Amino acid sequence: MALLNNSIKEMSERLQTLLKEYAPSMMLYGSVTMDDFQFGWSDIDFCLLTERPISQELAETLVFLRQTMTEEKDPNPFFRLFEGVIMTKKDLLTPGEGKIVYWGTSGQRILSRFSLDPFTRMELIRDGIPVFGTDFRHLISPPDRAEIVQAIQRHYEAIRTYGEADAGWLLDTARCLYTLKTNQIIAKTKAGEWALEHHLCPNPETMEQALQIRKNPKELPNDASVKKWLNGLKPEIQRFADVLEDALRSEIL
Repeated sequence: MALLNNSIKEMSERLQTLLKEYAPSMMLYGSVTMDDFQFGWSDIDFCLLTERPISQELAETLVFLRQTMTEEKDPNPFFRLFEGVIMTKKDLLTPGEGKIVYWGTSGQRILSRFSLDPFTRMELIRDGIPVFGTDFRHLISPPDRAEIVQAIQRHYEAIRTYGEADAGWLLDTARCLYTLKTNQIIAKTKAGEWALEHHLCPNPETMEQALQIRKNPKELPNDASVKKWLNGLKPEIQRFADVLEDALRSEIL
C-alpha cells in the first residue's frame, strides 16, 4: 500500500530529524511487519530508543507529532495510526524514572515509567524491522511463561469487560488462545483461521464473518446489515471468551 509506506517514510524521517542529537534507533513491529495490516483495524506499531534522555521541550513537541503531521499534510489518515513509545535504551533495560513519550489508542502523553508488555517483546524479537539506527532486538528479554500467561489473563479480563460490537474481540481471543497453547505469537487474521481449523469457536460462522470483515475493511463495516450484526455480537464474543477462560483455568490448575 503506497500511502502506508509513504506515511511510514515521512514519519520516520521526521522523528530521525527531531532526534538526531540523541542517536535514535526505530523499529516497526505488529501487523505491519507480520503482513496483516488492515486499514480500519490495524495500528502502525513502533518502538524508538535514544542513547540519552531527551529534553522536556522536545518531549512536548514529540507527544503531539501525530496531530502536527496530520494537520500539515493533505488528508492522511495514516499518521494517527502510529502507536508506540520513545524512550532511552536505559529505560528499556531498567525501567525507572525517565521522560518517555507514549502514543496510544486512547491518546498520547509523557510518562515517567514504561515497560514493554510480553506480546510487544515477542513481536519485536521475532518480527521487528529496523527503520533507522541500530537493530536493538538483542537488548529485549523474551518473556517467560508466567509473564505470558499473566498478559493473556489481562487480555481476557478486558474481553470480559469491554467485549461487544467489535469483531476484533473475536480475533483477540483467538490470538490469546494460540499464544496460550503454543507460547508463540501470530497475526490476528491467521489466529482467527487457526481457531477455525482447530474447532475452537463455539459458532464457526461468527468467526468466518469476523474474518470477512477484517479482509474487506473498506466495504463491509459500513454495510447496514454488518452494523446490525456487530451490534448483536456481544453474546458471541462472551461465548468465545468462555473457551479462553477454560484454557486459562487449565493452565493455572
